[in-house]
Amino acid sequence: MAVIRATEKDIETLARLMRAEAEGDGKQGMLLVGNVGVNRVRAACLDFKDIRTVQQMVFQSPGGFEATTKSYFYQRAREQDKALARRVIAGERFDPGTRSLWFFEPPGGCPATWYNQPNTGRYKSHCFFAPSSQDCPNL
Repeated sequence: MAVIRATEKDIETLARLMRAEAEGDGKQGMLLVGNVGVNRVRAACLDFKDIRTVQQMVFQSPGGFEATTKSYFYQRAREQDKALARRVIAGERFDPGTRSLWFFEPPGGCPATWYNQPNTGRYKSHCFFAPSSQDCPNL
């Protein structure tokens, strides 16, 4: 059962985002980016109070994803990427992305906080950050 509503277009958009942001980190890295995206749709807190759909999440401005400014994001979604998107939409969650709302690729180590949120860990090239349960009880 899906944890967020998603049309086929949403699955394709999320799949393209996951690939464009984290293909270099493999399937697990892509799943973690998907967790962040799904969390943003579910959160209803902080910078994501008005984000209710995959399309709003992916193209949020300001605060969206850098990948949407690159041509690679606009290539057709591959079946294997759509399968990964379906997994996170169905509710699969992975550490350190379980409750994360942010990630980025630092030039060095992960900072302790980002956007005033604590670091929850690193997976390959990306650092992940999650809000407190007080700030975002829906996660």
